Amino acid sequence: MNIFVGNLSFTATEQDLCQLFEAYGVVDRVNIVTDRDTGRPRGFGFVEMPDHAAATAAIQGLQGQQLAGRALNVTEAKPREPRREPRREFGRSRW
Repeated sequence: MNIFVGNLSFTATEQDLCQLFEAYGVVDRVNIVTDRDTGRPRGFGFVEMPDHAAATAAIQGLQGQQLAGRALNVTEAKPREPRREPRREFGRSRW
């Protein structure tokens, strides 16, 4: 199961998240999302756990828990929606 973790402190590391979730079961992967231009954390990330029951327990147990002074927002991740193409006007160049 892919788990969304929001309201992360900008000082939180992937190791911090891994340790937090490992208390509930095996963690396959941890990814803290960073800004493409600056490389700084954006304040959210994802944790993948193979066992659905352990992942559900982690979501329930960690929702609202403090990490580095901030209350975590922990939910099941929603599938990514496809990006929409920009609207183009026919017959006119954008440039």
